[in-house]
Amino acid sequence: MMKWSLSCLLIFCIAAKAQEKLCKDFTDIPAMERAAFAARTTNAFRSSASANFKVNFYRCSWKADPAIRYIDGRVAAYFTVTASTNTIVFDLTNVLTVDSIFFRNQKISFTQNANSTLSMQFPVTLNSLQKDSVVTYYHGVPDNTGFGSFIQSSHAGVPVIWTLSEPYGAKDWWPCRNGMDDKADSIDVTIIHPSQYKATSNGLLQNEITVGSLTTTSFKHRYPIASYLIAFSVTNFVVFNNSVQLGNVNLPMITYVYPESFNDFQPYTYKVLDAMQLFHNTFAPYPFIKEKYGHTQFGWGGGMEHQTNTFLVNSDNGLMAHELGHQWFGDKITCGSWQDIWLNEGFATFCANYYFEKFDTTAYRLTMINHLASIVSQPAGAVFVTDTSTVNRIFDSRLSYYKGAFVLRMLRFTLGDSLFFRGLRQYQSDTALQYRFARTADFKRNMELVGNKSLDYFFNQWIYGEGYPSFTVQWGQNRNNWAKIKVSEITSHSSVPFYKTPLALTFKNATQQKTVTVQCNANNDETWADIGFVADTVLVDKDRQIISKNNQTIKLPSPSLLQNDIKIYPNPVSSNQLHISLRNPSEKQLMVQLFNAAGQLMWRKLFDTLGQDELLDVPFAGYSKGVYLLKLNAGSSINITQKVFR
Repeated sequence: MMKWSLSCLLIFCIAAKAQEKLCKDFTDIPAMERAAFAARTTNAFRSSASANFKVNFYRCSWKADPAIRYIDGRVAAYFTVTASTNTIVFDLTNVLTVDSIFFRNQKISFTQNANSTLSMQFPVTLNSLQKDSVVTYYHGVPDNTGFGSFIQSSHAGVPVIWTLSEPYGAKDWWPCRNGMDDKADSIDVTIIHPSQYKATSNGLLQNEITVGSLTTTSFKHRYPIASYLIAFSVTNFVVFNNSVQLGNVNLPMITYVYPESFNDFQPYTYKVLDAMQLFHNTFAPYPFIKEKYGHTQFGWGGGMEHQTNTFLVNSDNGLMAHELGHQWFGDKITCGSWQDIWLNEGFATFCANYYFEKFDTTAYRLTMINHLASIVSQPAGAVFVTDTSTVNRIFDSRLSYYKGAFVLRMLRFTLGDSLFFRGLRQYQSDTALQYRFARTADFKRNMELVGNKSLDYFFNQWIYGEGYPSFTVQWGQNRNNWAKIKVSEITSHSSVPFYKTPLALTFKNATQQKTVTVQCNANNDETWADIGFVADTVLVDKDRQIISKNNQTIKLPSPSLLQNDIKIYPNPVSSNQLHISLRNPSEKQLMVQLFNAAGQLMWRKLFDTLGQDELLDVPFAGYSKGVYLLKLNAGSSINITQKVFR
């Protein structure tokens, strides 16, 4: 789900008056909905359904008139019992009235409970793994929790009803298992509505049958789906069709819009089709490729990624790309707890940013500036949600959206594009997660699998830890234009005393620039880099790859000519040569020997007739990765043994 930030949009417009079209077209994500719907939040959260069954299939029939805030429903739930019982409990608000429940064509006893649950008592005991079904008939005026789960409103004077159940609102208007641990394998949805309107829902339209003043509209969806992603809407929609080629599949793209908004939506559909092909080719095939993708306009301040049928307020390309990204990250693989909402919202924000990276570089640059400024506007705050009792914390724009997306950006920078995107594809293809639920540890496991290394430090710093680093870079250059670099950092929050991270440094002068990446493993780490020219300035993280703030650089004077001033660089050896910088040696000869980890002599050379300022080369071409020992000996004044890494 995407939320808008009007304040951020105004900042963009003030800062870039020449880019008026961008300010109008580009919507940054999300604080507007938090303010607009804070009054509707309650503490009636989470699922209280019993854990002794799992739902296989829902057949839902809802009668709704968009002019009246009311629902008349019939929901058949087909389930599998996981422990022997004669009672199961669904989530359903007690604001609605249950008329009857049928089990094997007979009415059974039930109780509507004060904790918004519906208990059903069977006349027989159901054994573990037994499959069965119940049909619940109910009616009433739905409750409103979360973001307002069942809305009756109007547009241009015409009534409309839409639903939005994330995070806990499905039980406000239909009986279901409302937790983050169960998906129905498939659903059928039928909406009975006045014939002057059209209805839209998940999956593929089966038929629209009008009898008298009522139309019955039916949909089928044959993929697993979480209860909060099931939705419908009814009003006087105009429908237009597009399609997009995904491999050998020509996927239908179906859009339901208000008549007065047709000209605002229809010309911009190509943008979501571009994003669809990008995501399909980058992450995994579109998850619901046997059916369709679609848009439905609604009057809420943002968008909601209802499976195969995103509800959104307008045709902003960032909004469309964000909600489309959810079809992979949020719908196909759904966060297994609202603590891990970043697996939905951070990923979808990353998807929108990735779309901008490929199709709108100006918007991409502004997005990175804006998101980073928001993240570091406060010194604390973790991506992982420790308090899931309020919608505002779950859908915190700064942490769940922006920081979540930036963590992925940093992981991409840390691993490199090849490993990072391979990891995302591995995550999408994980059979334990496909069309199921995931926790942060599941994503981490897949990224470690492709990278073949532990990422404990990364996730502890950036997902569970709070705050950000501030870097101080001290640097100077020798006569051969190699730069000696020392990096220190302070952190904004005590939960992370030091951030282990790569850091990009851009050395430049009036005509040249070069970016080198140093690895920060400990405070005051030193390294050397071959710049190739005399630099006068160093920029820290010019392209905003790392969450940080208040970075500074200090240029140091050239080192004094101390006797036997010896520098060995680069270490690790990234090229085919290791350099030894020797200033003002006390001896005229220097023996250099290189040994492998087993103690075998790999190379040796006696350098004689040393001058006051020498740069000696040790060849490393053809050497495998590993640890080596470099020994330097010159009389009694120089006796050095140093580990060198390849």
